[in-house]
Amino acid sequence: MSAAAFALPAFSFRFFPIWRRNFLVWKKLALASILGNIADPLITLVAFGYGLGSLLHSINGIPYIHFLASGSICMSVMMAASFEALYSAFSRMHVQKTWDALLNAPLALDDVVLAEMLWAATKSMFSGIAILIVIFMLGIGLHPTALAVPPLLFLIGMTFASIGLIINALARGYDFFTYYFTLVLTPMVFLSGVYYPTTQLPDWLQVVAKVLPLGAAVSLIRPLILGEWPRMPWVDIMILAAYCAGGFYLATVLTRRRLLK
Repeated sequence: MSAAAFALPAFSFRFFPIWRRNFLVWKKLALASILGNIADPLITLVAFGYGLGSLLHSINGIPYIHFLASGSICMSVMMAASFEALYSAFSRMHVQKTWDALLNAPLALDDVVLAEMLWAATKSMFSGIAILIVIFMLGIGLHPTALAVPPLLFLIGMTFASIGLIINALARGYDFFTYYFTLVLTPMVFLSGVYYPTTQLPDWLQVVAKVLPLGAAVSLIRPLILGEWPRMPWVDIMILAAYCAGGFYLATVLTRRRLLK
C-alpha cells in the first residue's frame, strides 16, 4: 500500500450532498426506522426496569428504572450508529455499488467515508432523542441538565460510527459483522455500567470499563439524565474524541486500501 493511503483524511464540504442523499432515502421510511431502533431498548427498559426493578428497587438511592434508562440511551445510540456504519454502509459500498457511482462524481473517497460517519451519527442521534422523549413520558430525566444530552449523543454516534466503518472496510460479507457484535459490542454493554454499577466489577475490569467508549458515554449521559453534572466530563469527552478520531483515520486508511487498489 502506498504512503498516500496513510495520509490524513482531507475534509471538505463535498460530503454534504452524500449526507443529504442518505437522509432523503431514510426519510421515506423514517418512522419505521426510528421505531425499529427504539424497540429493543424500550423492551429492555420495560422488562428489566419494571421486572427486575420490582426486586431491585434502587442503586445508590437511584430508582433502578432511572438508572437503567440513562444507560439504555447510550446503548441504543451505540447500536444504531453501528448498524448504520456496518450493514447500511456495506450495502451501499459493496452490494448496491452506490459508492462506485458517487466516486464517478467530483468526490473523493474521504468525502464518502466522512459522509457515512456523520450520517450514522445523525441517525443514531435521532434514535437517542426518540428514546429520550419516551423516558420523559415515563417521568424520567425531566431536568434542565437533560438539554445537554442531544449534542453528546451525536458525539457518541460519531465514535461508534467511526469504529464501525473500520469493520466495514475489513468485512467480506454480512456474516463478518456477527463477530463484532458478539465479541466487541455485547461484552462492552455488560462492562460499561448500563445494567449495574461498574463498581461491582473486579478492580482491573473497572479500569478497563473507564476507558471503553461506551463506559465514557454512560459516565457522561447518566448524571445529566438524573439531574446532575458529570464529575469529569472532559475526561469522558476526550476518551470519546480519541476513539472517534483514531477510528475515523483507520477506517479511511483501510477503505482506501480496499477500494483504491
